[in-house]
Amino acid sequence: MNRIKTEDGTEIYFKDWGTGRPVVFSHGWPLSADAWEDQMVFLASRGFRCIAHDRRGPRTLKPALGWLRIRYIRR
Repeated sequence: MNRIKTEDGTEIYFKDWGTGRPVVFSHGWPLSADAWEDQMVFLASRGFRCIAHDRRGPRTLKPALGWLRIRYIRR
């Protein structure tokens, strides 16, 4: 599983498919990166790099200090 670790230790799951110019997908609550799968397959097959992340949920580990929006923009 692909994960990125933030400075507070939160591990955020993401999908990174294809090559080329990047397109970033950000879902709303209560969905996950899976919500964009059809669009990602379509665009990745046409030469784009598709990146989608889980804002929260079973694949993203909850930080020790809880969920704060400011943590979503910090790496």
